[in-house]
Amino acid sequence: MDHNHLKYKKVKKKYLKFLSSQEVMSEPFRDKIGQLNKFYFPISKMIKEEYFKKKKTKVIGLAGGQGTGKSTISQILKIILKEAYELETIIFSIDDFYKTLKERKKMSKEINILFHTRGVPGTHDTEMLYSCIKNLKNNKFKKLVIPKFDKSIDDRSPKNKWLKVKKKPNIVIFEGWCVGVKAQKKKDLIKSINKLEKQKDKKQIWRKQVNLELNRNYKKIFSLIDKLIFLKVPSFKYVFKWRLLQEKKLRITSKGNKTMSDKEISNFIMYYERLTKHMIKNLPSSADAVINIDKKHMLKSIKFN
Repeated sequence: MDHNHLKYKKVKKKYLKFLSSQEVMSEPFRDKIGQLNKFYFPISKMIKEEYFKKKKTKVIGLAGGQGTGKSTISQILKIILKEAYELETIIFSIDDFYKTLKERKKMSKEINILFHTRGVPGTHDTEMLYSCIKNLKNNKFKKLVIPKFDKSIDDRSPKNKWLKVKKKPNIVIFEGWCVGVKAQKKKDLIKSINKLEKQKDKKQIWRKQVNLELNRNYKKIFSLIDKLIFLKVPSFKYVFKWRLLQEKKLRITSKGNKTMSDKEISNFIMYYERLTKHMIKNLPSSADAVINIDKKHMLKSIKFN
């Protein structure tokens, strides 16, 4: 039995074990082996090839709307990169770098009330995020800790729960709903796109500030990404549908911690609507790999740019 076949068997075993641990609420994964061969292996191969060009730490951006499966996909890629190519991978989310509740309250008083709610560019600690990625890529790597954000308390977790990175990784998977997004054109900011903007951002202060943040701080961060993968949803309405599913799972696993009602989710995703639609329109032409997700929540096709 050849070496590659043994590695494949090992990957397959760990992959299937991981998927069964994720099947909450009797939401089974379909065509597991097909998805492994058609999507996860080709993406892992792209990452591996990128790394072996110079054997330096590579940052892989993984973008996609809420509920598209970024966390699950990140973990699957980590399994393959480790078992098939012996590459050490760390994963973190842009969500982990949200500003503290106190900082966001201050922003909501000084700029616009909508900054109280985490999510959009401007609500992350960009300085901390930039220096963290920069350090991970640096040849003179220094041990670091990556923050964790606790959504059930809408604030940063205590430092003893942060992710400790003692050794320089080969691969960094940096995932998040707005990873890699570019600023909008000024003319695209004029028209409100939902009732949240109509009622609470009449003077466009919030969206203009978000756009300014993208042009400055986020552009600098996203320039550190070596390869960007975009998970494309059929339309924005599926973001709502899948975010609801995510919350239902959270209600089961959160052990009494605060979760959101369906109405709260409907309001919450309005904060994300503008940029998610902007990404659906623009990222397919600029991302390095685009995975189309079908209406049944399955990976449908892949395109490498």
